[in-house]
Amino acid sequence: MFEAIKNTKVFDQVIGQIKELIRQGDLKPGDKLPSEREMCEQLRVSRTSIREALRALEMLGIIEARQGGGNYIKEQFEDSFFEPLSLTFLLHGSNIDEVIKFRQMIEPQAAGEAALRRSEEQLEEMKRLLCELNTSENESVSAAIDKQLHYKIIEASGNKLVSYTMYAVSALVEEYIINTRSSMFKNPENKRLLYKQHESIIHAIEQQDSTAAIRAMSEHLLST
Repeated sequence: MFEAIKNTKVFDQVIGQIKELIRQGDLKPGDKLPSEREMCEQLRVSRTSIREALRALEMLGIIEARQGGGNYIKEQFEDSFFEPLSLTFLLHGSNIDEVIKFRQMIEPQAAGEAALRRSEEQLEEMKRLLCELNTSENESVSAAIDKQLHYKIIEASGNKLVSYTMYAVSALVEEYIINTRSSMFKNPENKRLLYKQHESIIHAIEQQDSTAAIRAMSEHLLST
């Protein structure tokens, strides 16, 4: 599986080979890595180097160590592998205008794709979330439902790269939604407006009208 490492960049090359095996599909989500002893033999490096590489990959959220069970490629990356991007952006000073522009570039097209690709199950979940959004009186709960609804639309687009990109900035999007809803809901009419906008998006997706879905999402994001 692995190739012997012949130069001094041991740590980086161990990580690089594991990433390359993932890229090629030789290692898939849920797969168990060879034991440390086997990796030492195949890579011809010390166990210390292997452990350092595995520890780094675990911190990145690429692998998980199971007590007494070895190391595995993670099956779900959303909550760990990508979240550091949000944290890095926040640490360097988040710009709300950049978050808005990012969403305006990504979400309308995702809504258009969702109209073409969504399953009946995904559509029913969107309708359920829309109903909950309309009946919720709690602002924090409403913000959470709002986020779930938008991410369900992203998921329905069928594009994993877009989904993972959105998960990468999930903390920023959530903060934006909370702040937006808090300011808008000072006027009760805005709650009805937001519901109507979401309703238009879901209706377009239900009708599999990609153009209408793109337009409805664009109008929604421009007004918030």
